[in-house]
Parts: sequence; structure tokens; C-alpha cells
Amino acid sequence: MTIPASEENGGGVSIRPAERADLLAVTHIENASFSQPWPFDAFERFLGEPGFLVAEYEGDVVGYAIADVSRNFGRRLGHLKDIAVHPDRRGVGVGSALLTRAIAVVTAQGADSVKLEVRRSNDRAKRLYREFGFEPLRRVSGYYEDGEDAIVMLNKLE
Repeated sequence: MTIPASEENGGGVSIRPAERADLLAVTHIENASFSQPWPFDAFERFLGEPGFLVAEYEGDVVGYAIADVSRNFGRRLGHLKDIAVHPDRRGVGVGSALLTRAIAVVTAQGADSVKLEVRRSNDRAKRLYREFGFEPLRRVSGYYEDGEDAIVMLNKLE
């Protein structure tokens, strides 16, 4: 699955709602991406939700995103809960394509802002989120099981 880095906009990737048949690939990408991955059943719970998206390239799932909307002090707040790209597809726009679609989904559901949490040490992800208008809001000490802090980032869509 080696793809030239010169490809743009996800390099021919299509974004679609996740299906049950995608769950093993999603779990594999999660395990390859995070030291404390979500379990299989966590993904299963989001099946059928409009914000559970997969990126597909030549028939293979190469990334996913999970986002939803909740009420927060009378406003509708989008939450990017999880996003990851297969290590062989990083750097060619798959993450940007997923993030674009996830923001569109929560916007269509009435969200006026989107939040996410990112590891304090994940400079690559923080750089991508800033490109999409996310700004650091606060630090949450010990957010992750290994004790690392999270940075909560917010994108005001208005």
C-alpha cells in the first residue's frame, strides 16, 4: 500500500459512513496508531452514527474518524472523538479529508463549534488541527491512562 507522497487531497481516497465490515480494519488502524487504543466494541457502538466515517483507498480502509454532537449550555457542540490514518497513508491528505468531512457532518447536525482532545506530545496532529482553525483551549493534566496531559482544542464554526 505504498503511495507516492505527491498525491494531494487524500490521494484518491473516498470518505463514506462506516459499516460493520470495516470494524476489523478500523481496529487494526487504531492499534497501529495509539499506545492506548479503543477496544473493538467501542467502535461497534458508533455503527450507524453519521459521524463514524472511514477513508477508503483501492478497496482498503486507510483511516477513520468518529465525531458526534451534544448539547452544552444550550449550544450544540461537535466532538471529534477519534481519528487515525494507517501508517502507510500518512502525509498524503487522508487525515485532512477525514477531518473536513467530520466537521461537515457535525455542522450539518447543528454544531456551532467542534472540540477535540490531543496528546500534548502529538505535534503533528496539533499542527493539522490548527490548519483547520482549532485553537488550544486548556490543558487537562493526566488525561490519558499513561499520565500524559491532553490539550483540548476548539474550532468555533460561526
